[in-house]
Amino acid sequence: MKYCIGEFSSLLGITRDTLRLYEKHDIVKPVKDRHNSYRYFNDMDARDLLMSRWYRSLKIPLQDVAGLIQNASLDDILNKMEHSKQELEEEIRKSTMLLHKLDELSREVQSLEGRLYRCTLGDRPGLYRLKQTEKNNLLNTKGLEGTINALMEVLPYSFYCFRIERESIESEEDPLDYSWGLSISEDEVRQLGIALDEHLEYIPPSRCVSSVILSPQNEHFSKEALRFMLNYIHEHCYTISGAVSGRLMLTENHEGTKRSFLEIHIPIEESY
Repeated sequence: MKYCIGEFSSLLGITRDTLRLYEKHDIVKPVKDRHNSYRYFNDMDARDLLMSRWYRSLKIPLQDVAGLIQNASLDDILNKMEHSKQELEEEIRKSTMLLHKLDELSREVQSLEGRLYRCTLGDRPGLYRLKQTEKNNLLNTKGLEGTINALMEVLPYSFYCFRIERESIESEEDPLDYSWGLSISEDEVRQLGIALDEHLEYIPPSRCVSSVILSPQNEHFSKEALRFMLNYIHEHCYTISGAVSGRLMLTENHEGTKRSFLEIHIPIEESY
């Protein structure tokens, strides 16, 4: 039998737009009536269309489905299925990583108030970082668009990171010499399989005194804001062994005032 597009789409439970898309890819080839210009589909078109929808349900791209319908051996079909399987496994892996990241971030938010202005010892992983500011002022990053886009593509694994130079911490001058930039830990670089480039600086892993502080929006870093951490380091006979680093954890609007939770890491070594 032959069917007009409205009847055919209704019988198969698909929209006319979907049917036209499959026609565009030569999956179905209706016959045009030269008297009224109507296009008519037949029962074999229904079979090809339903087979195509089955392939699409396996996450095989429509262009590949068209190839399978038009000319494909069992080996061709199996290869497309295997490729779809590999892509689905990768999608599941990334979704599982994101689920773990959400758990991690949720625990961090729940513990924020308990960590405020409280010093702890811990190990900070190595970081890859792109410098994007001098203090709070954005730099001209022309030519670095590819690097910036790559780091933005892997949010929420990348994050906004600051670096305070060691010399600035040890000097008497205030405010401190610092910069901000997108960063990612080397552990997540490995997990995500990210390709790095020469624009990223490497901050090696370190034993650190760490804490969380609250900072009003747009306020410059000052030594006074870190005084409690510097006192802790002095009291425990540690010395600063490198640049201070940290990250913007989140920003809240509290009673009309924006303020940011900043995690601070000061690398240390024991004094002898």
